[in-house]
Amino acid sequence: MSLPSSVDVAIIGAGAAGLGAAHALAGLGLSVIVLEARNRLGGRAWTVQASPEVTFDVGCGWLHSADKNSFVPIARQLNFELNNDLPPWSDRAFGDAFPEILRQDFVRAIDQFYDRASEAAEAGEDAPASRYLEPGNRWNPMIDAVSTYVNGCELDQVSLLDMEAYEDTYFNWRVRAGYGTLIAAYGAPCPMALNCNVTLIDHSGQRIRIETSQGALATDKVIVTVPTNLIADEAIRFSPALRAKVDAAAGLPLGVDDKVTLALEDAEAFPKEGNLRGATMRTAMGTYHIRPFGQPCIEGFFGGSFARELEAAGEGAIAAQSIDEIAGFLGNDIRQKLKPLYESRWAHDPFARGSYSHALPGHSGDRAVLAAPVDGRLFFAGEATSPNFFTTAHGARDSGERAAQEVLAASNKP
Repeated sequence: MSLPSSVDVAIIGAGAAGLGAAHALAGLGLSVIVLEARNRLGGRAWTVQASPEVTFDVGCGWLHSADKNSFVPIARQLNFELNNDLPPWSDRAFGDAFPEILRQDFVRAIDQFYDRASEAAEAGEDAPASRYLEPGNRWNPMIDAVSTYVNGCELDQVSLLDMEAYEDTYFNWRVRAGYGTLIAAYGAPCPMALNCNVTLIDHSGQRIRIETSQGALATDKVIVTVPTNLIADEAIRFSPALRAKVDAAAGLPLGVDDKVTLALEDAEAFPKEGNLRGATMRTAMGTYHIRPFGQPCIEGFFGGSFARELEAAGEGAIAAQSIDEIAGFLGNDIRQKLKPLYESRWAHDPFARGSYSHALPGHSGDRAVLAAPVDGRLFFAGEATSPNFFTTAHGARDSGERAAQEVLAASNKP
């Protein structure tokens, strides 16, 4: 739709948070518009058809904490097929790169790390999580690698209290058609202006003025749902400035996680839903999902500073690294069976600048600071504002609903 000159509520960002807010405000007599810089819905949830045989979630792919995940009932309502098979990291190892005896030793080491971290968190000190690695433990680099997958960064950049606040019920489901496809379908009814990049939110006057790439509009209330890096970098400016919001966003930077999918020839020779990783004893490593949904492909996953390095090396570097590492595990013959299809480069996405938020040490309280409304007119949502389900699409969606309820309360609407 074209940009209106005036609305009651403007929502900035058509990711899961913005769509959750738009749904919560629908049918209540308020004029609402969602302003999205991209040419599509979903934000960091995005599904592509990487080949005729391979559907690939470029962004989020797992409905974490599925028993509490608000997208589960939405998926059922929209007739999306859900899959509740155990995830590949549930020890369905393929090949000899990570023998069983070593896997057991690694699991013991990482469990003990989490136990020490939990005990320390009870004391209330917000230290770097890396402090609770056992000095000299040979598995420390790989425990750090797991952090790069979970947090998008290494443990020395992770707030211990924030890590402990995350709620994981260990139910991890998937959407057969793709999580991004589900979220796009969820957002389809919402009033939307695509290719509409917001640059300024001027709240100095009686009404708020928003400057965008499609012109300006006036509004009474704004819900800001963009990733923290855009707020911290002041890609969207506030006038008057909101220093507390910029500082809080800087304390909640987006780490980097990237994914790649490789076409796999003679796929039937490989197990469905297999897991491939090696006892590499290093943090710069990938983890691989063989034949997700039985598709003829292997998905690779990279995180933290290693993912940043691969992005900086240019397009195709993530796929090349994946093929090299897989060949190192399974032998050079597999190279001719693998062909790059699609890879993400989230740090280079101008409207994301990363994958999902983590609190820096000493900044676990910044999620609440970022979430707090300003003057009953400016409201904030997004995964980074979720107290317990940050980093997730459902945490983002629920935060949008929460911000919408705050708008209604401030508008004296039921």
